[in-house]
Amino acid sequence: MEIYKDLSSPESQQFQKLLNNQLSRNKIEEGKIIEGKITKITDKFVFIFIPGLKSEPIVDINELKIIGLKDKIIVGENISVLLEKIEDKNGEVIVSALKAQKIKGWYKLEKAYEENESILGKITKITEKFVFIFIPGLKSEPIVDINELKIIGLKDRLSVGESVPVLLEKIEDKNGEVIVSAIKAQKIKGWYELEKAYESNSSIIGKITSKCKGGVIVEHKDTGSLMFCPGSQISDKPLKNIDHLIGVEQKFAIIKLDKIRGNACVSRRQIVSSNKREDKAKIIEKFNVGDVIKDAVVKGYSSFGCFFEVNNEIDVLVHLQEISYSRVNHPDEIFNVGEKHDLKVISIDKEKLQIGCSIKQLSPDPFEHISNYEIGKKYKVKVDKITDYGCFCSLEPGLSTLLHSSEMSWTKRNIIPKKLFKIGDMIDCVITEIDKDKRRIAISHKLTIENPYETLADKYPAGSEISGVVSSSNDYALYVKLDGFEIEGFLHANDLSYTGNPDNELKNYKKGDKLKVKVLEIKKEDQKVRVGLKQIGVDPFDWFKNKQINDIITVKVLSTDNKGIFVKPEGCDLEFLIKKSNIAVNASDARPSRFVGGERIDAAISEINIEKRKVNLSIKLLEELQNKEAVTKFSSPLSGKNLPFSSLSEKLSDKKNNDKDKE
Repeated sequence: MEIYKDLSSPESQQFQKLLNNQLSRNKIEEGKIIEGKITKITDKFVFIFIPGLKSEPIVDINELKIIGLKDKIIVGENISVLLEKIEDKNGEVIVSALKAQKIKGWYKLEKAYEENESILGKITKITEKFVFIFIPGLKSEPIVDINELKIIGLKDRLSVGESVPVLLEKIEDKNGEVIVSAIKAQKIKGWYELEKAYESNSSIIGKITSKCKGGVIVEHKDTGSLMFCPGSQISDKPLKNIDHLIGVEQKFAIIKLDKIRGNACVSRRQIVSSNKREDKAKIIEKFNVGDVIKDAVVKGYSSFGCFFEVNNEIDVLVHLQEISYSRVNHPDEIFNVGEKHDLKVISIDKEKLQIGCSIKQLSPDPFEHISNYEIGKKYKVKVDKITDYGCFCSLEPGLSTLLHSSEMSWTKRNIIPKKLFKIGDMIDCVITEIDKDKRRIAISHKLTIENPYETLADKYPAGSEISGVVSSSNDYALYVKLDGFEIEGFLHANDLSYTGNPDNELKNYKKGDKLKVKVLEIKKEDQKVRVGLKQIGVDPFDWFKNKQINDIITVKVLSTDNKGIFVKPEGCDLEFLIKKSNIAVNASDARPSRFVGGERIDAAISEINIEKRKVNLSIKLLEELQNKEAVTKFSSPLSGKNLPFSSLSEKLSDKKNNDKDKE
């Protein structure tokens, strides 16, 4: 080995360069996993060739058997090992296949743990309650409850050496143990399969296991994952009972996946409908525009039309405008579910697989001879249908009209039509309107009956007296049913008494009291009558008809308060307030406390308006009138001339003028 004596020689440097190139080419470093080829096998050891190393490392054959590489112990096979030392103190290369597998397993575990993926573990031991599993890369063997494996259907695979999928929940808990779950691994596997089926738009096999609120629970056959199927997605037609579908394996389509919550929604209806689509196309080929379909059954209706089932094969739509020549607000006004009707095919859409039909086109348009009917004339009509707001009647077959509840009676309010008429009744009605453009006819039943408001106006015009009975009341009025009429008169609280408080007067009357009232107003068009009770007696305000402003009257003091004094004129039933400011001219005398009640005093009328029924009294005005009268009667122009200094102002004025002249 002369080459190693002098390391600075060109030969030594060339050898070192060659060695470094070989090591760098194979990236040989301590602590890394490298591939080696088996060159020799003995009873105890396996020799491995690794390019770049000066010698062949050896591996214990039992080590390879422990990690499951027994089948790979063949000359020429490649195995992975961990390069622990390139050269130990004895000059040998140290490698480990077991540690290489653990490191690889650890990397795999890290990825599975981060991405929440299941991993395979090998059963090494089975007890009565637990199963021990070997997972490469873990420092200890995790355990799984044996019942957990039985629940998910792995009972037959419970044998040493079998592989089972588990989910790595925790690499190390607080007790230093590895936590795995076989059930969660199966759920994740099932979820991936559901995702794959959803993305590829393919169906899955499942069975309905139980009912729940709003639908049923479906179990995936392959993975046991539970999914929800809404009630509307069970079938393409309403089913009263689904017991025959429970527990039966069938196809479902995935219509929604919530990856965040882990929820899946499936549909059986979509599968059923897709199977029927091909059959539906063949059925539609049987029909042509203009064909008449006999005995189609009403299946259901919506705001835009009515659906019919034809021969238990296909559903067709009759649009709202094709139901009748007359106006129809909703199909339920005309049809009931289960009824049979003839239809005429008016359109066929082979792309959408839809058939449009009509009922009204089976009969001639009744509006073509609407000229046979006149507005204002009375006709017999037949009640066909009763609703909350009126009755649908027919003048003749196909010519329908609405009798609104407001046109049924002159006097009844909030009419319930079914209490007045029944289906099939023939009643008299007067046509009030014919609109050919809107194809609408308006009729009235009450116009065939005598208008009680006109009779009342003829027999009891405004100003007449009539008897009645209190039928009801509210916070501000009484309603009086007038004798001989189905009419209620409106009696306002202000019309009960001239003198009393309206609210207090209203409390004096109750339902059933008989009253004699005066008709104040009759509105025939509005169907309203106003009556009054106080108008029967004498109006106490008539006492002021001959009175004028500044007239003096005698009043009696009733009471006093801070606002003034309450008085009542002698011979009159009305009470008035003389305000504090109108008690006296002198402010010091304008005190209500001067009066104690019961005094007879005089007051002047300061304001009077018969139409507005307004009168104001004033003691102050009376004093002013009396003072004015006294001045007029007893004073003269020379009054005060003889008083001292009476001419002082005139003399001062003259003196001032003289001073100006001198200047």
